[in-house]
Amino acid sequence: MEILIHFLCVFLFLFSSICIQSVFSDSGSIGINYGRVADNLPSPPQVVQLLKTQGITKVKLYDTDSTVLNAFSGSGISVTVALPNEQLSAAAANTPFTDSWVQSNILPYHPNTKIEAIAVGNEVFVDPKNTTPFLVPAMKNVYASLVKYGVGSSIKVSSPVALSALQSSYPPSSGSFKPDLIEPVIKPMLNFLKETGSYMMVNAYPFFAYSANTDTISLDYALFRNNSGSKDANNGLLYKSLFEAQIDAVSAAMAALGFNDVKMVVTETGWPSKGDENEVGSSAENAAAYNGNLVRRVLTGGGTLCGPKSLSTSIYSHFSMKTKSPAPLQRETTGSSTQISRKCTKFRSRWRVSRVRRPP
Repeated sequence: MEILIHFLCVFLFLFSSICIQSVFSDSGSIGINYGRVADNLPSPPQVVQLLKTQGITKVKLYDTDSTVLNAFSGSGISVTVALPNEQLSAAAANTPFTDSWVQSNILPYHPNTKIEAIAVGNEVFVDPKNTTPFLVPAMKNVYASLVKYGVGSSIKVSSPVALSALQSSYPPSSGSFKPDLIEPVIKPMLNFLKETGSYMMVNAYPFFAYSANTDTISLDYALFRNNSGSKDANNGLLYKSLFEAQIDAVSAAMAALGFNDVKMVVTETGWPSKGDENEVGSSAENAAAYNGNLVRRVLTGGGTLCGPKSLSTSIYSHFSMKTKSPAPLQRETTGSSTQISRKCTKFRSRWRVSRVRRPP
């Protein structure tokens, strides 16, 4: 059976001379997003074994499926689970709901399954159902339930934020959040993260900024390749990759609100290998270059110029065989899958991208 997983093939395809067990340096880490909306998938135990074989120690899920969580038991792999947007209203309303949710979805598995974080919602600010008002109350109630059952110190609570939450991202030092989000949700969320020792989760896709601004952003700059860089006119710093500029824009936005001490992790990033005719830059070659160079960048250690001191990043991928439905949480990008055998003898990528644009 061929097993499909995007970034593992990139590793083997581009870095055959580098042991994947080295992907976790002292200063940064690479993980994957494990989605399962597809047909004819390998079983969760098979997935866990593959990840262990390749030295992967961080996985982000889009649910709390019992079969999957049981499969990760004793594996040593750190798992981030999710409370979906559809449950934010109930989670925000009262702690009995979150007590029950924690009892059913966390306590039966942790600590044998190393659940390190709960993603409460996903890109809530762009959710067409407008669940934003429920986000922070839901996060607080989930955390209160974790504390109640004695696991609040070992499991972080956060929520992945899309770059569309930024009002400005260029130059990076001028990064700022949209004014209508700051007081209702951004400040309360950052304050919660600071008080609980958690971290900001960010979904960063340089592709969207490049595809919408090909006249001003070079492909090499977007793909971590050699380029002349982009200088921040405010501080003179020279950025050599769009990814790092985007991360520092978020850092600047957080610092502007007085939260420069809140840590950040990138919970999703990636590049489409196939898109519509007007999706400039989407190709298997560019996807391999982006993901491979991202891994290489993390392996070198160190953080960004003005942001995190280390890079913790998860590549957006999902297992997929003859997929019939959109990727988890129906992202504007509908998923990436790369068909490989266990020896990665085949390399075929697919990522359908919608016409929805994201800002730089």
